[in-house]
Amino acid sequence: MRLSLFLMATTSLFAETKVVPLDSIKGMKLVNVMAEPVTYKGKKAFSVMEPPTIKADIVDQLVVLPVYFSNGTIELELAGSVAQSANFAGARGFVGVAFRVASDIKSFECIYLRPTNPRSDDQVRRNHSVQYISFPDYPWQRLRKEESEKYESYVDLLPGEWTKVKIVIEGVRARLYVHGSEQPTLIINDLKKGESKGALGLWIGPGTEAHFANLRVTQ
Repeated sequence: MRLSLFLMATTSLFAETKVVPLDSIKGMKLVNVMAEPVTYKGKKAFSVMEPPTIKADIVDQLVVLPVYFSNGTIELELAGSVAQSANFAGARGFVGVAFRVASDIKSFECIYLRPTNPRSDDQVRRNHSVQYISFPDYPWQRLRKEESEKYESYVDLLPGEWTKVKIVIEGVRARLYVHGSEQPTLIINDLKKGESKGALGLWIGPGTEAHFANLRVTQ
């Protein structure tokens, strides 16, 4: 018992919460996106959207941040909506967080939201409100085909509105909390990259205009 209390106290002493500034692209790597600091719905924010010439099937669209991360908590507010330039029916306003991004940016884990799905009249589409993927080997198509419903879930969302998100990562486990809920919306027990390390990223999907704000990371 004493040992457990000591370990908990020691862990809390070394936990460090860092506010990640999103007021400049300095030090960031833009991968298949455009980005800039803006004011969005009353908040200082970071706008991320795809270039008009990008191909529709590109999945690695992200801003890689100068933050190295393995285990801990990621907290932020984000908003995703379908971009005016989107010209395909499958656009959903995909917006999320990439983590453990490899140094060559050829692999990463990602949890994201589909803000236009939750209030659809199609129950199956509603069930696909949040999603985990692991780039490049485990896109959503493969995960849904091989283990249907395991890596996605429902939560109420509105496109273009600020949504509070928290992701807790430990080893091969990840938990997604939305709207400040004490219970996770999505539980992942087998992160496909295993116990790895890497950078953080602000991720978007095809046909998306996204905004990010108030990013904090606890290592």
